[in-house]
Amino acid sequence: MIRKFKPEDIHQVMQIWLDGNVEAHDFIDASYWKSHYDSVQEQLPEAEIYVYEEETEKKDEMQTPAIRGFVGMAGDYLAGIFVDRRSRSMGIGKTLLDYVKGKHDSFSLNVYQKNEAAVRFYLREGLTISAEGTDEETKEPDYTMTWCGNQGVF
Repeated sequence: MIRKFKPEDIHQVMQIWLDGNVEAHDFIDASYWKSHYDSVQEQLPEAEIYVYEEETEKKDEMQTPAIRGFVGMAGDYLAGIFVDRRSRSMGIGKTLLDYVKGKHDSFSLNVYQKNEAAVRFYLREGLTISAEGTDEETKEPDYTMTWCGNQGVF
């Protein structure tokens, strides 16, 4: 199920964020992501975050449901979709993206050009490449991609 982020989700969400960035962006040194961990953790609660939580059987009251992925929005900017490595290719990323599409008429995002799997995913899900650029911090080429729903041009 998808639900709003709660403060107690922070540790699971941040682990998925770090692992996902290191794995998907092997062309950027892992130290870059690790050096941004604290600032992202501070900023995360300010964004519009939704988590995909796995339905689990409660064996006792202490069991914590497993967060398998999350999506973050900052206004009409999709800051990222992250899915736990053990849960990829199971439709969770698409489910999270569809959820955001249902809440936003249009949005944009940036994705590294070398992250070919993500580029293919977003294109398959109806986003279009609207600009090419370079990420200022990493100096890596990226795309700005947009989704406009049924409105036409963003």
